[in-house]
Amino acid sequence: MKKIILLTLIVCWLVSVSGWSRADDFLGAPVIPGAEQISKTKKRLELNSKKTHAEVLEFYKKALSQFSDIRYRNWKDDTYIEDDGKLKWHSITISKDDANGAVVVIMKDNWTWIIGTLILRFFGVFVVLLFLLIGMSVSGAIISRSVKKMEGKGAAAKA
Repeated sequence: MKKIILLTLIVCWLVSVSGWSRADDFLGAPVIPGAEQISKTKKRLELNSKKTHAEVLEFYKKALSQFSDIRYRNWKDDTYIEDDGKLKWHSITISKDDANGAVVVIMKDNWTWIIGTLILRFFGVFVVLLFLLIGMSVSGAIISRSVKKMEGKGAAAKA
């Protein structure tokens, strides 16, 4: 009985230790090894890596290859990696300024972004519906006038 209790305690301890946050991630997002930390808050981690933009991007492509909801956006000054799934982090931005190394910024998913996107989509649907209503009203008015003219011509021809 003592062995079972001891074994249970060891298994519980090992399971709890495996859940501890590793030093090489921030909110579950991988942190590039050897990078110098510029600033860190609960919602944002900013790093300066001595590696080039291409090397940092290759690291993140390999590290995030297991996730299906990751999008890569190649902008003029940055590469933006976005999670469209349910991970704790929202984005990883990698600067293309390789003079001093690539700057990497990892941002936490926040409700401001989520609610803002939903509001934008909500109003976008009504704008589209408004344009459809205006278009249908104009076309309905044109068709009604055309039908009245045709009926007027048809009545005049019969008389």
